[in-house]
Amino acid sequence: MVCRLADIKRKEVISTRDGSRLGCVGDVELDTEKAQLSSIIVYGRPRLFGLLGRDEDYVIRWSDIEVIGEETILVRYCSPRRSRRRNFLSLFFTD
Repeated sequence: MVCRLADIKRKEVISTRDGSRLGCVGDVELDTEKAQLSSIIVYGRPRLFGLLGRDEDYVIRWSDIEVIGEETILVRYCSPRRSRRRNFLSLFFTD
């Protein structure tokens, strides 16, 4: 399968470790010395419609990519678990 960078940016990235949807490819990193794609970058989710910035970006190495399909990219990546509700409630209640 031949794939252009513009096509990769439209693909959704899914983790095979926990089945979570990481987002769509936002950017790629190229190693110019080796002329190889070294990693893909999935931008973090916006917080409060982007007014409070974004979560951290996911940088996924090329070696962690398992399958590039027509619409999705499956990767070996475990996204950090965050529970916003628990963090918010921890401001008022302590264990």
